[in-house]
Amino acid sequence: MIVLRGAGELAALDGLRLPGPLVFVPTMGALHEGHLSLVRQGAALGPVVVSIFVNPTQFGPGEDFAAYPRTLDADLALLANEPTAVVFVPEVGDMYGSAGEVTVRAGRRGEGLCGGARPGHFDGVLTVVAKLFGMVRPDIAIFGSKDAQQCLVIDQMVRDLRLPVTLLDAETVREQDGLAMSSRNRYLGVADRARALCLSRALAAGRAVLEGGVRDAGLVEAAMGEALAAADAIDYAVVRSLPDLTSCESSLAGALLLAVAARVGPARLIDNVALRVDSAGVTETRLLASAPATD
Repeated sequence: MIVLRGAGELAALDGLRLPGPLVFVPTMGALHEGHLSLVRQGAALGPVVVSIFVNPTQFGPGEDFAAYPRTLDADLALLANEPTAVVFVPEVGDMYGSAGEVTVRAGRRGEGLCGGARPGHFDGVLTVVAKLFGMVRPDIAIFGSKDAQQCLVIDQMVRDLRLPVTLLDAETVREQDGLAMSSRNRYLGVADRARALCLSRALAAGRAVLEGGVRDAGLVEAAMGEALAAADAIDYAVVRSLPDLTSCESSLAGALLLAVAARVGPARLIDNVALRVDSAGVTETRLLASAPATD
């Protein structure tokens, strides 16, 4: 495993571009099994580059940028035991050279949900991802479906800017009790960890309403909200259509996202499930098509 500690060392990637596609897994570090599963999925397609960079522009005032876990040595030790070809660890100066530079602005998919609760968050995400794509020049990039809105805004950027990269979404990895794996789970004490299960239970409650034949978004959202009562504060518990994340005005059908966000103790947590509702019933679906995103 090669560790590149800055943009000046990226020329080392040129030797990895043949014969298979170069696969990229961007992360902010504090790695867990969810991240490692992305690496393993990517390795089945080609050599894998993992980036570790805590991006300051996607954190708003009063958010947890300073407190966000930074565990580089432990992350590198984990990746050394996985099929990782290269780890790219840029500095802030590599990514953001000067004030007033060009940035990327999220479109409609970035409005509402986490975009409403965290103004400017997705602008920061898209800007750093665009920079990383330009620096690493991957053929394929893999993102976790837990960050559903993030996957969808990046997908829109890739399509609109005609970026030559194929996006893949990977299934959310969960603990045995159903809690979605997240770096922010480290913030939770024992009692808060138990209460955090209300997020996955809320999704199960919403899905159960759909499986019972109800097709009214308000009733599905009410069931999810009720299940989130254990949280300290609820940001949202909603049903949105996929892929554009628009509100569902009529009877629920087609590809849908059940999405929840809530604060439990010191952590703001998110979770979601993508479902297809049709005459055959309710089944899980994917956020993104596996075809090249520039088609």
